[in-house]
Amino acid sequence: MICPYSLTIPGGVQGQVLGLARMLRSMGHEVRVLGPCDGPPPDAGITPLGVSIPTAANGSVAPIAPDVSAQLRTIRVLRDEEFDVVHLHEPFCPGPTHTAILFKTAPLVGTFHAAGTSAGYRFFKPLTTRVANRLDVRCAVSDDARALAQQSLGGEYEMVFNAVEVAEYAKAAPAPTDGPTILFVGRHEPRKGLAVLLAAMADLPADVTLWVASDGPETAALRAQVAGDARIQWLGRISEAEKAARLRGADVFCAPSLRGESFGVVLLEAMAASTVVVASDLPGYANVARHGRDALLVPPGDASALAAGLRRVLTDPSLERELVSSGEQRAAEFSMEHLAERYLVLYEQARRHAGRARAT
Repeated sequence: MICPYSLTIPGGVQGQVLGLARMLRSMGHEVRVLGPCDGPPPDAGITPLGVSIPTAANGSVAPIAPDVSAQLRTIRVLRDEEFDVVHLHEPFCPGPTHTAILFKTAPLVGTFHAAGTSAGYRFFKPLTTRVANRLDVRCAVSDDARALAQQSLGGEYEMVFNAVEVAEYAKAAPAPTDGPTILFVGRHEPRKGLAVLLAAMADLPADVTLWVASDGPETAALRAQVAGDARIQWLGRISEAEKAARLRGADVFCAPSLRGESFGVVLLEAMAASTVVVASDLPGYANVARHGRDALLVPPGDASALAAGLRRVLTDPSLERELVSSGEQRAAEFSMEHLAERYLVLYEQARRHAGRARAT
């Protein structure tokens, strides 16, 4: 399995790669994960391909490894190991996944995560369509991700879903709180909408605490903007274990993103932790969170509507219980075990397709 993004930096794709690898190993399969690492590998069975280079992409910064040394390491591992299947996440992201397509050594499964725009498609165009035919099975994690891939590459795509390791969130010990608490987790950049949540805090009661995890280019300016509000606690970057504990301890998880969300896996994590979700009404979030059933979804960028949604779940215990109960069931539908079983079928499909291609 190859990840184009640094495995030591938290991210949606990285979390899916590592979680899927752990689940497949627990089911008795040998899994090797290749990817850049900016520190010690975060899990067993990882082959580091070098350090990443922060690169602007889709309104964010992607920690990718497009340098020559990372590509040479990728080629060497692919040639030295006898992999039955190579699974590429974001196949056309500049770096190891694209190199693995060009130097194909085994049946290839490609999973497309990105929605909106992709620098990889622009960077490699017009070669992308021809090279994409080397993939034996193409997958997309959402309708938006499939639409972007089809627009740029054509072809047919198996719909898969991102998943969560449900038990890891359900069993986490809750972080202690002193009253009603909201949690935000995400890079501090415009598209994640943290500024909207901070504005919404002005309309919430004085006893409400906001935990703000992670950091980013907007951190300093946003902290200065709300410097006088003692209700806001800036946590900085947190580990996966602390994220699970904070999700379990918080009364509400808030995802106020403005755009560019392909799949709301972080919403599923909150649901698995038995925490109410209030999020922006984006297609990527609506994939998993049904408004009024699993979460409250509000218009993106509307601080007043966001505040109203947060205030509603914080003051209506019956609504909270209904959303939590439905959310727990919804998270179970997106378990990592189910996703691993789905991919095992697709891996066999890729092997059969590659066998037929060699025969002809």
